[in-house]
Amino acid sequence: VKEFYESKTAKEPGREVFNEMLGEIEKGFASGILAWNPDRLARNSIDGGKVIYFVDTLKIVALKFPTFWFEATPQGKFMLSVAFGQAKYYTDNLRENILRGIRQKIRRGELSAKAPLGYFNEPRLRTIEPDLKTFRKVKTILEAFATSEY
Repeated sequence: VKEFYESKTAKEPGREVFNEMLGEIEKGFASGILAWNPDRLARNSIDGGKVIYFVDTLKIVALKFPTFWFEATPQGKFMLSVAFGQAKYYTDNLRENILRGIRQKIRRGELSAKAPLGYFNEPRLRTIEPDLKTFRKVKTILEAFATSEY
């Protein structure tokens, strides 16, 4: 048993650790994958297709998840492809929702990023407020900079 820890998003194909894991399986060093959920393996069609292809060619004979049932039957492979598709949909939809929220903030004249120096993001009100610890210092520095007296 070998453990692989992937820190890159499964949204994009070409993850080094994922490809290393599939390479080990292709060479016959392993024949199964244990993962938390199918969306941890692939949120893109290329990586999802590779996993399903390896199941088809019996390079992967065991694919286990504690939260998802899988068996190497036509129905099981179909459900796995649906799970990969749902993961891709979730990622794409989340991106659209975030961009829509950013556009709405910009339309309202709000800053759509992290609060600038001297301010902080107020999580309850979802506003940007002056930071009492640093605001006056930053204001003094910027005023001096504006007059070339720094």
